[in-house]
Amino acid sequence: MTDWNDYRHNLGTNVSALQALTPDTLRAVGALDGAAAKGGHLDAKTRELISLAVAVTTRCDGCIAVHSAAAVKAGATREEIAEALSVAIALNAGAALVYSSRVIEAVDSVAKA
Repeated sequence: MTDWNDYRHNLGTNVSALQALTPDTLRAVGALDGAAAKGGHLDAKTRELISLAVAVTTRCDGCIAVHSAAAVKAGATREEIAEALSVAIALNAGAALVYSSRVIEAVDSVAKA
């Protein structure tokens, strides 16, 4: 089992090392993150629930570590987090369905050629 607190700490250390090597890139990522937080229409908890769902769909452990802590800090309950994750699961299944139809289309195009 992953120690997410340790993982989050190590991630911060590693990102700091990367920032020393590519400061402009990390500054741009920080600006993007800051801009998303300034929208003004969604509260912090809702943004973190969305972030967790996206983290699952993009399979990003770093995002899971960071946004799990942020979601809890923003007041998200386990039940709210589970509901957001249910949406991510449904979207992944939907995406698999859509891309499966693309495979069938690609296979059919080979047969026609």
